[in-house]
Amino acid sequence: MALPATLMFVGFGVIPLLGVLVLSFTRWDGIGQIYPAGFDSWGAVLTDPGLPHALWVTFLVMFLSWIAQTPLSILIGTFLAGRQRYREVLAVLYFIPLLLSATAIAITFKALLDPNFGLGAGMHLPFLAQDWLGRPNLAMGVIIFVVSWQFIPFHSLIYQGGVRQIPVTMYEAALIDGAGRFRQFFSITLPQLKYTIITSSTLMIVGSLTFFDLIFVLTAGGPGDATRVLALDMYKRGFQANLMGPASGIAVILVLVGLALALLLRRLGGSSTDSQMDGA
Repeated sequence: MALPATLMFVGFGVIPLLGVLVLSFTRWDGIGQIYPAGFDSWGAVLTDPGLPHALWVTFLVMFLSWIAQTPLSILIGTFLAGRQRYREVLAVLYFIPLLLSATAIAITFKALLDPNFGLGAGMHLPFLAQDWLGRPNLAMGVIIFVVSWQFIPFHSLIYQGGVRQIPVTMYEAALIDGAGRFRQFFSITLPQLKYTIITSSTLMIVGSLTFFDLIFVLTAGGPGDATRVLALDMYKRGFQANLMGPASGIAVILVLVGLALALLLRRLGGSSTDSQMDGA
């Protein structure tokens, strides 16, 4: 029964990864003949002063997006797990951003934040009429906001499912003991969501390594290199500078970083055989 999934994983995961690894030891412009280059491509990547900066920006986006998304996702997921009559309607509304293309979202926000023709200029609001994408700190803030706006619904859905798995009897017992909603949330809901938080954080953190299209459309890595993450650096090296060897090296670095983070988060979450109830 596992054979079809294994074949898909090998065909679309393992083999392309091995191909990228091989390309990282070659010299290729993406069109012509491929020439062996030994460790020249890796040397060019590892000695490039722009690599530490791209790594720093990547981890910064990763951390800030996690900080922004996790608390809101937990709160919204907990709220949607209730029994409100309008819960289904809100769940659909919250989920809409995830159905939209990241490129379309980036184009829309870029137009809305235009200091000359955007929302701020149209409504005569000086605060909104700033050069949001022309200043490093503001550009980073816009990226975190847009990423959170798009992906919070997905993680809220994960937390909604986690909250619904918590036995109602635990809340009933806490209510008898006189615990209010806030005490129930911090003493029951959050501890019971330990493994859900680990799962969501893994998807969130590893997924942030692949942010490309949204950042490319919004800022193209600018202003300067303020928002130039590793994925964007890989694209610019490979498809703009036609340096497929160094670009493949960056791709391997991305895979290694993602694998290391996933293993670290799994270790923090304990054994995969533990159930959510075991963490109570």
